[in-house]
Amino acid sequence: MCGFAGILDTDPQLANHAMTELVGRMADALRARGPDDSGAWADAEAGIALGFRRLAILDLSVAGHQPMISANGRFVIVFNGEVYNFAELRAELESNGVAFRSQSDTEVVLEACAYWGFLPTLRRLNGMFAIALWDRETRSLSLARDRLGIKPLYLAHMGSSWLFASQPAAFVPHPAWSPRLDRGALKAFFRFNYVPAPATIWRNVEKILPGGWAVIRSDGGIVRGRYWSVRAEAARAPLRGLDTRIATDELEALLTDAVRRQMVADVPVGAFLSGGIDSSTVVALMQAVAGDQKVRSFTIGFPVRSYDESAAAAAVARHLGTEHTQMIVTPEDAMAVIPYMADIYDEPFADASQIPTFLVSRLTRQSVTVALSGDGGDEGFAGYNRYDALPHWQKLSAIPLGMRSLAARAVRALAPRHWDRLFGSFGVSTPQAGDKLHKAAHIATAGSVEELYRRLVSQWQTPEDVVRGAPDLPHPADDPDLPQAIPDPVQRLQYLDFATYLPDDILTKVDRASMAVGLEARVPLLDHRVVEFALRLPDALKRRDGRGKFLLRQVLYRHVPRALVDRPKTGFAIPIGVWLRGPLRDWAEELLDPRALRADGLLDVATIRTAWSEHLSGTRNLQYQLWGVLMFQAWRQRWRLVP
Repeated sequence: MCGFAGILDTDPQLANHAMTELVGRMADALRARGPDDSGAWADAEAGIALGFRRLAILDLSVAGHQPMISANGRFVIVFNGEVYNFAELRAELESNGVAFRSQSDTEVVLEACAYWGFLPTLRRLNGMFAIALWDRETRSLSLARDRLGIKPLYLAHMGSSWLFASQPAAFVPHPAWSPRLDRGALKAFFRFNYVPAPATIWRNVEKILPGGWAVIRSDGGIVRGRYWSVRAEAARAPLRGLDTRIATDELEALLTDAVRRQMVADVPVGAFLSGGIDSSTVVALMQAVAGDQKVRSFTIGFPVRSYDESAAAAAVARHLGTEHTQMIVTPEDAMAVIPYMADIYDEPFADASQIPTFLVSRLTRQSVTVALSGDGGDEGFAGYNRYDALPHWQKLSAIPLGMRSLAARAVRALAPRHWDRLFGSFGVSTPQAGDKLHKAAHIATAGSVEELYRRLVSQWQTPEDVVRGAPDLPHPADDPDLPQAIPDPVQRLQYLDFATYLPDDILTKVDRASMAVGLEARVPLLDHRVVEFALRLPDALKRRDGRGKFLLRQVLYRHVPRALVDRPKTGFAIPIGVWLRGPLRDWAEELLDPRALRADGLLDVATIRTAWSEHLSGTRNLQYQLWGVLMFQAWRQRWRLVP
């Protein structure tokens, strides 16, 4: 796991040494991603420069140094990530006469590109990666990102320069870097608490899409494409004739192979363990692969019982016999790391679980350099609460929209705090009952599965109230052909999760948090073979008896008793709403001061201050909406944006 940065200048002006020094400074902005080694290479005449920071995982020797030049001298590569089938690819290449100088997977990718070509190589790779490959013969730069978007890759066009990097922080040292805020992206951020790809918070800067590639010529022309598409996979017809036992056998075999491959490293390996279905399955299979050698597992908990899963994680660890480490996170621990969030996430990002993810990564890095994670199970096996909401909405949709709208207006006629009082007068003490009723009313009037999805994942339901006059960005849920392309509603929701929430929220969170401490996080549930299999499962093998992850649970039950893992879904969250009214209040008040909100004229002060007052009073729980504003304000101060 590493970080890289590069320049392709269509009007080169710098001498070779100056270009090498510049790209080296760009790469050094990503030092946390690669603390073990650095490298830079440039061809000033061609206008190309590549910089690299290395976290050594495979072949710790200098033979793994990057940028790396192919044996025939034609190609130069920088590579971030891991290829889990590199041994098979290497053997195939060696059988065709290709010789190797190292034991690294980077060299395998490089020589595969030289032998088979760039796109054919991408289709052969099993792994997580971002690649930049310079062809000295054609003077073209090829960029690519792994199928699921586990590893990031940004591309910026500034003047005569194309800049590319693992994170946009690497662009700052370049003299052409003059970013301007994209108001449409800011509006999307307040809706989702992340900026959806391919957009970024800046104009003229994009994220390469998962499964995507781009080729840039030395004259500045660019061609883009996809070598793998989750939309196409989700559109495939479900597998038929699978009984539960056969399907469980096949899934366990795929997952075990993925876990085995991802445990290969020349450094210590461990795992995150929350005690939930996903991470418990990964750790169970790791321990099965490891045999008598104890797997190292790591978890964090919270002093607020409703958020704490550390006891469940410890019970799973005891059953499996792992070497387990845990930490209880206090508000003081959270407060201590909050100031670093804007540095770690150099684009606005506001999933509040970014804090525990960073803390568990830091805890884990004290013992190991690689950690396997359970991310991807909710997307692959329909585990999120939104999948629970789907059948209820389908029943409601049989009622004419006009009647649903009328009922919703009646619900919204009373503010949430008034509903709370009304419920209280009847002895009903459900927390934030009014808020929940308003949300249900909002969902009930959705006119399609896509609209339902958008409403369920939106934080600010009307972000135009926060960022006035900003345009809407296109979103996969806007595609009018989607219902015809993916008729099954569950598969459609899975596609939307895989295309948006997974790479832009979950994987971004894990990548930045782990890389900030020099930890490589691997995700075996996102082996593309597992994803392709999971997407094609019939609904009955994904969800049963009102619960998701049916087939994944069957695999886990072979290793862990049901009683240890069958409990309501908690999620990896912190009690941010409670803390904002308590230990984090002074910090929040400073960022939400009307003068701070009014800066640059971007935000609607009255809307935000009203939300803050309602949250403080306890009449509404607006923790996630406010967390988005707070993270944006902190990011704006750190990066001194220009509107």
